[in-house]
Amino acid sequence: MAIDELPVGLPEVADYQPSEKGEAPLARNKEWSLYSKNGQSGVRETDTMPGSAGSSWYFLRFTDPHNDMAPFDFENQKYWMPVDLYVGGAEHTVGHLLYARFWQKVLFDLGLVTHDEPFKKLAHQGMILGADGEKMSKSRGNVADLDEIRNKNGVDALRTFISFMGPMDRDKPWSATGIDGVTRFLDRVRRLIVSEDGVCLVKDESVPQELNKVLHKTIKKVTEDIESLNFNTAISALMILVNELSKIDARPRVALKTLVQMLMPFAPHLAEELWKKMAENDFVSLAPWPTYDSSLVLDEMITMGVQVNGKMRGTSQLAPDAPESLAVGEAQKVEPGLAASAGKSIVKIVYRAGKILNLMTN
Repeated sequence: MAIDELPVGLPEVADYQPSEKGEAPLARNKEWSLYSKNGQSGVRETDTMPGSAGSSWYFLRFTDPHNDMAPFDFENQKYWMPVDLYVGGAEHTVGHLLYARFWQKVLFDLGLVTHDEPFKKLAHQGMILGADGEKMSKSRGNVADLDEIRNKNGVDALRTFISFMGPMDRDKPWSATGIDGVTRFLDRVRRLIVSEDGVCLVKDESVPQELNKVLHKTIKKVTEDIESLNFNTAISALMILVNELSKIDARPRVALKTLVQMLMPFAPHLAEELWKKMAENDFVSLAPWPTYDSSLVLDEMITMGVQVNGKMRGTSQLAPDAPESLAVGEAQKVEPGLAASAGKSIVKIVYRAGKILNLMTN
């Protein structure tokens, strides 16, 4: 084909169904698809729209899904775009992510969208492997039966367990015993709030002081971990809170209400059920996210490492926000530190409140 014949125009077609052989609709149009010139013949490519094309701009349609006059309204995409977070496996990097960025940049150059990048942040989730550590496959016989898990443990246990298995971006082998442990955890949460005969145990009573500190530390931890996609450590913090709640006879509404709110992203069905049992309004999923009191999340005293020239020499007890002068004074009381710097002067101090103190000597 000569350059002056480009671009090739597509013919009008009346039927967009695939051919009897499963070919693209254009294959039905033999006059167009069978090419002949100067005694040479060939077959034009009839797959003019690759499979990834449809997934390359769907997020723009989501900004205006009911528009029957245009793919999307300019002001709508301006309001909603770009997408805050794209979560997808590494296998989608070319099949979707790359093409989506190409399309977005072309639309941007044409003035049809306001951002040249479709996504602000990318996160790749790991793969759930079989119990043998290999990729799940029917041929290997290591596939987990989701219907069986649903019937035995429930979908909330499955969802929570997958989030708890490990860091989101790592591959993780399936464990039947692990999901049983998560199921017991959810049962403990239920028993804190509802008796065996379905009576709500929650009371409008004050939260004990020490438990209140644990509660606010948990709010801080879960909030930050969800933001950073560290779901496994967020659930671990909830487990610690449940342990502390189980140690007391009281069932304070404030603490249990907050627990259910933090559990909701992982076990939404159970959370909504317990929220209703506590006679709370509307849905827990629509309730404002709990906030923590910054004065309650600090430990009164912490153990901080003391380094001399980069080598650990001992520890000292300090308030987490202790000033540098106090930290250095306490460090010089540490016998190993004194021995290491005897007869030397401190030339530099590296101090991170609540974390580490490093005395550099000459």
